[in-house]
Amino acid sequence: MNPESTLLRIMEGTIHETGEDFFAALVKNLSQYMDVAAAWVTEYVLDFSQLRSLAFWLDGQWTDGIGIDGDVKGTPCEVVIKKGKVLFIADEVAGEFPDDPDLIKMGMKSYVGIPFKDSAQQVFGHLAVMDRKPLKDERAALSLMRIFASRAGAELGRIRAEARLRQREEKLSRLLETAPDAIVEVDRSLNILLMNAAAHKAFGNLTDTTTGLCLSGFLSKSSTNYLLELIERLSSSKKAEAPVWVPEVLTAVSAHGKSFPAEVTLSRTDAGKTSSFILIFRNINDRLVAEEKIHSLNKETDRLREEIRSLSHVDGIIGTSVPLMRVLKEVDQVAATDASVLIFGETGTGKELIARAIHDNSMRKQGPMVRVNCAAIPEGLIESEFFGHEKGAFSGATQKRDGRFTLANGGTIFLDEVAELPPDLQAKLLRVLQEGEFEPVGSSRTKHVDVRVIAATNRDLKAEVAAGRFREDLYFRLSVFPLTLPALKDRGDDVILLANFFVEKAARRMGRPIDPLSSTDRKRLKRYGWPGNIRELQNVIERAVITAEGTRLNLDRALPETAVEKNSAGLSETDAETASILTADQMADFERENLRRALTSAGWRVSGRTGAAQLLGIPPSTLNSRLKALGLKRPRL
Repeated sequence: MNPESTLLRIMEGTIHETGEDFFAALVKNLSQYMDVAAAWVTEYVLDFSQLRSLAFWLDGQWTDGIGIDGDVKGTPCEVVIKKGKVLFIADEVAGEFPDDPDLIKMGMKSYVGIPFKDSAQQVFGHLAVMDRKPLKDERAALSLMRIFASRAGAELGRIRAEARLRQREEKLSRLLETAPDAIVEVDRSLNILLMNAAAHKAFGNLTDTTTGLCLSGFLSKSSTNYLLELIERLSSSKKAEAPVWVPEVLTAVSAHGKSFPAEVTLSRTDAGKTSSFILIFRNINDRLVAEEKIHSLNKETDRLREEIRSLSHVDGIIGTSVPLMRVLKEVDQVAATDASVLIFGETGTGKELIARAIHDNSMRKQGPMVRVNCAAIPEGLIESEFFGHEKGAFSGATQKRDGRFTLANGGTIFLDEVAELPPDLQAKLLRVLQEGEFEPVGSSRTKHVDVRVIAATNRDLKAEVAAGRFREDLYFRLSVFPLTLPALKDRGDDVILLANFFVEKAARRMGRPIDPLSSTDRKRLKRYGWPGNIRELQNVIERAVITAEGTRLNLDRALPETAVEKNSAGLSETDAETASILTADQMADFERENLRRALTSAGWRVSGRTGAAQLLGIPPSTLNSRLKALGLKRPRL
């Protein structure tokens, strides 16, 4: 074999071919000019560990990939493919690969295989030849095979790259055509180069041919000018810029003259020396309608909240009675000021809730509201709780601690049960109210605070002042704006509103279905005096839900015994109601018997001159309705 002559002839036989035709020409010419029995080229798919022959020439004709396709275990090709090695066996190839039956069957003696590798040194195919006689010139054979293996690998790589590009283009095309937004490619003058299906539909179901159309024909004049300015800016830029989002609402017009608001994303794409521009239109008409609807609903919600607020004035306070409305009006009046408020009211009337309402509606609502129960703090610790202490100020003061007034700085402090304050602390509290300053326990350093004070008590502070148990000057400082909360017994139907609220709350927490209050329940709740006020009502309702029989409240068990009144027959209201139900059943039996007698007398005729309806003096339709309601039917003969 003359290497130079063989190389020239093989090159002449393959130079004009590409793709599959190149592989076919290559193996045919290799077999012919290298004077070998077989030559083939394969593709190896690493992801699937699969080998596939691209062209196979054997004994002067095309054939399928005998022993090549699929699994190559135990064959010479395995060494080339799996190990990525060049393999040259001059003689006795069948002896080295005894597990390959095709070698013995075809009588092959010699084998040469060269792998193809990509940039990552992964094998993706190989070129090989076999012959029935030994190959003597190893150097010449390998040089020739390497040259054409390189050419074959490059061609296979090109085919794969084209396939990937084609798949990518197909995927992009599918994405483009299935995109919900209108996508349009234009030149610098807004001449349309390409439109996707959504754009055709948005602009009036245009035909696929858009040549000669200008996007300006589908935009308002101001929108056209605006886009041209943006395109000019992008065109003048020397480097590619990020897509420009146009949040301003542009006006697009379809071929039918129907306009719609749109948002646009604009980007530039360069291909060689020319540039085009991609516009993505999004019809935001539905969004604008939704936003307008949301705005309208928000306004309506605000209006309804204000309406509810006008009835109850303060969130979380339930009731519409005149005494409560009077208090809530006063809450509105004083909340906007910084005046000290003194809340009077029986235990359980909601003094803390009113204090919270004053804070939440004041200019201090962003600040803290600190609650102090003056009756719950031991007398020896109350000064420390109010004003804080230094480390080591007293036994047990292992570290510095801020008091409640410091914590409430910038906000509100609520002093509940203020009448319980000892006399010495009353004087210090008066100083805080007058000057806004105090000294923590164990410190000589004066602290300044800006705190609004709201106090509450269930006692008669004037009587406490007269008895010498409460400082008069502190009383006047606290009661700049006095508020007196009505007792629950004085709030009329508010008892029912609150009871319904507590029933729903307790039933939801316990996961039990409870029927609404019956008329009897409402009467009993309104008639009771409620010495414990709202707190007692909440406890009663919770007991009634716990002991409910089925889905019906059990007020007999929940209300205090003094509230369960007896009638003249010695029955409770619940028992009397049961008795009235039994009487109603008896009445139904009486009516059923009366109708049966009339029907029997009339021969079970309902209407007509001799019918039962005539005897009873009622319309036949009424009689039929009563028969159905009472389940009364004609007996069988």
